[in-house]
Amino acid sequence: ADVKLTSKQINKLHEKMVRGSYSGRMKGARMQHEKRIKRSLKAEGEGIKKIGKLSPREQLIALAALYWGEGSKKRRVLFINNSDPEMIMFLMKCFKNLFGVGKERFILSIGLNEIHRDREDEIKNYWSKLTGIDKNKFRKTIFIKAKNKKSYDNFKHYYGTLRINIKKSIDIYYKMLGLIKGLAEGL
Repeated sequence: ADVKLTSKQINKLHEKMVRGSYSGRMKGARMQHEKRIKRSLKAEGEGIKKIGKLSPREQLIALAALYWGEGSKKRRVLFINNSDPEMIMFLMKCFKNLFGVGKERFILSIGLNEIHRDREDEIKNYWSKLTGIDKNKFRKTIFIKAKNKKSYDNFKHYYGTLRINIKKSIDIYYKMLGLIKGLAEGL
């Protein structure tokens, strides 16, 4: 015989089903998130092991490739921009290791979206602490006026881009162009 349910009973069953379904989706999402983290950490460990310690030649190749993608190539001025703190440190270490560039030769400036103007000092402190270069040695911050007001999910963790210039670097600039040519013809 068919069982007749009241509308109250039907609603109660529906609520249980929705709660159970939501709980299952959340559990599945957590499991997927944990899998992604494990895969990411495994790949990171394998990458570190596979690359190992870079020889001077390997540093030169990496620096040339990064400069090719991110550096100036047209105005006979050596500079490179990036927002990734690890890349900034990598670049500065390569210039030091390969060309003997000391901290006193680095000229740094920050590029910031206009909406971060109130955070300029905080952002200068961030880059100064990272690079070990006194914030008073930074050039004037370049504020970019965006046509549309961009909304940042990571507003408080946005530190703009850092431009690395090197004093008296025309020789290094020409060497970088030569290295880029070597990369282009090296395959």
